[in-house]
Amino acid sequence: MKKWMINLTSFLLLSFLLVACSGNEDEQVDGAENHADEEHEHDHDDDGHSEEAPEGITIEGVADHYHTGDKIEWTAVLDEDSNFDHWHWYSRESADDEWEAISGQTTNTFTGEAEMNGLEIKAVLYNDSHEASVQSAPTVVVIDDHHGHDEESQQIYNGYFEDEQVADRDLSDFEGDWQSVYPYLLSGDLEEVFEHKAEDGDKTAEEYKEYYTIGYETDVDHITIEDNVVTFYEDEKEYGGEYQSDGYEILNYEAGNRGVRFVYELVDGSDEAPKYIQFSDHNIFPVESHHFHLYWGDDRVELLEEVTNWPTYYPSSLDTDGIVRDMLAH
Repeated sequence: MKKWMINLTSFLLLSFLLVACSGNEDEQVDGAENHADEEHEHDHDDDGHSEEAPEGITIEGVADHYHTGDKIEWTAVLDEDSNFDHWHWYSRESADDEWEAISGQTTNTFTGEAEMNGLEIKAVLYNDSHEASVQSAPTVVVIDDHHGHDEESQQIYNGYFEDEQVADRDLSDFEGDWQSVYPYLLSGDLEEVFEHKAEDGDKTAEEYKEYYTIGYETDVDHITIEDNVVTFYEDEKEYGGEYQSDGYEILNYEAGNRGVRFVYELVDGSDEAPKYIQFSDHNIFPVESHHFHLYWGDDRVELLEEVTNWPTYYPSSLDTDGIVRDMLAH
């Protein structure tokens, strides 16, 4: 009897121990799964606004401005070497908004399209514990479609408008530091532009190059305009003077479209300064110019008849890529 009671007690004790071990094992498995889930959730907790990190990343490849739909290609470059390679990119519409992770951008390169003017973007590099190690300063996407993105603006740009739409402009519309694009043509930097025009145009790329070679030709490679004073830079010479508005002229072209020349007359300046300068930038009313064709000389009427040579100027701040991008957009 005693032996039977001992065996029963041993059996019950063993059963209890087995159940207890099984429960502990389940708890350990559940705990591991929960921990993995927490790590997984943390790995996707990409709220850049929730973590502070010092700035130590430079964003390269940012254009002076973009046109709607332009491709954006940026590269995040570390100021100091790092063994980490866990990247995320974030965006926000304004400084008052929170940063949101941009899907699919997990390397030090960012690609996208210019769709929202003023959008801020930054890159963040994380360490192995998914803590923000270093970040870039916010970089702003500047979109400037120049002549507008709507149908009416495009019609005006192409030279189709009514007389009553035209309005006089101050010389301040053309203020800035400007460079001639002629040297870029001579160096071969505009080949892509001519090839692009040939895809839908009525000339070959070589014919377009010849056409623009005549159009762009000039010895004046640099112009500055400030407070109604226009200064021309030709080789090592410098000349210019103060100009005032002398109205505008609407020109009718053989192709059926039209253009507007905004005319300014010299009121004070050096002997070499042209008496008249005439701007054409595809705009027909007051608006800041982003590039222009310029005609200059001492005979106002004769100057209006010049339609084959139109020296063209873009902001001096633009490099080759910026000029080509702007030309391709038009």
